[in-house]
Amino acid sequence: MKQLEIIFWVLLFFVFYAFLGYGMFIYIWLKIRRLFKKDLSKNEQNFEPPVTLMIASYNEKDYLPEKVENSLALDYPKDKLRIVFITDGSDDGSPQLLGSYEGITVHHSYERQGKIAAINRGMRLIDTPFVIFSDANAMLNKEAVRSIIKNYKDPKVGCVAGEKRIIKKTTDSASGAGEGIYWRYESALKKMDSELCSVVGAAGELFSVRTELYEPVEPDTILDDFVMSLRITLKGYKIAYEPGAYAIESASASIKDEMKRKVRICAGGLQSIVRLKPLLNIFRYGTLSFQYVSHRVLRWTVIPLFLLLLIPINYALHDTYGGLYTFLFIGQLIFYGAALLGWYLENRQLRLKVLFIPFYFFIMNLAVFRGFFRYVRGGQSVLWERAKRA
Repeated sequence: MKQLEIIFWVLLFFVFYAFLGYGMFIYIWLKIRRLFKKDLSKNEQNFEPPVTLMIASYNEKDYLPEKVENSLALDYPKDKLRIVFITDGSDDGSPQLLGSYEGITVHHSYERQGKIAAINRGMRLIDTPFVIFSDANAMLNKEAVRSIIKNYKDPKVGCVAGEKRIIKKTTDSASGAGEGIYWRYESALKKMDSELCSVVGAAGELFSVRTELYEPVEPDTILDDFVMSLRITLKGYKIAYEPGAYAIESASASIKDEMKRKVRICAGGLQSIVRLKPLLNIFRYGTLSFQYVSHRVLRWTVIPLFLLLLIPINYALHDTYGGLYTFLFIGQLIFYGAALLGWYLENRQLRLKVLFIPFYFFIMNLAVFRGFFRYVRGGQSVLWERAKRA
């Protein structure tokens, strides 16, 4: 039974560390480091190199007028900002609609091979030193381009990750509210990651790369933005985080849509771990490997399994010792009971805000199991249909 106790506390430690402990650790680490390290950053002005804003879209005609208007309104010299849409496979009239706008370049192929195949094709046509990627349904703040590009004054920066923001609505579903909370926490972690060493992967809603560092990504890659950005760190560059550049989009329209999105991400996460094997070598990549394992690998691999194992192990310890183990077991029952109640009420369009966090935490970890089996079966197509947004 003593061995079971040890196993319990080890599993509990890793669960706590993956979701909260890592953030607490690097927060303290950075506080201490700032005491001995002066801030040498400067407010650089007049850095306005040519930039391409690339939007790869598939059958997103409904979003395009707003996206075009948003892109043309960005605060950057018009003669230095090229706006390019890649609409491969779209048959909803997207290419024709985009072709009616001045200042917009459209590259279209009738063959649909997936987003990353479209980006790979589009990158061969780019001649600017920097490229900013964004999604058709994500709206950027006016200063986004300037805020991103200023980071490239540092020659060590090879990629810049913008911030993803979820529109908060009073009518949001539990999954939508949970997604908003999750991304606020992720943004805080990314800011600390960037200061410590490097952001661990960029989100496709808004990120940028040095064109010369881009290398074509395998066409069956699920998380193209994640793999694309981290391969730049393998070349010795860092991913900077720029909260002054943000993309705004609505939350998923329903539990079904959010689960669909999460399962795809988890399947892609496992694929990414395999394709980014060198990053697991802490002797070569040091702090970056530590960040990668702590922030990403644990969540996409063992942590959901640890959560599952904690339930029967905790029950056995409660049955034998009582006391603290009983308290923790009751706590688990209450937490998962709240998550299941949140799911039940959400399916009936009834919402209690107190249930949002346990509900979202539950579906986030359930998606890892489903994503694992989908990845093992090879069932996640790169030609996925975007989850509906509210």
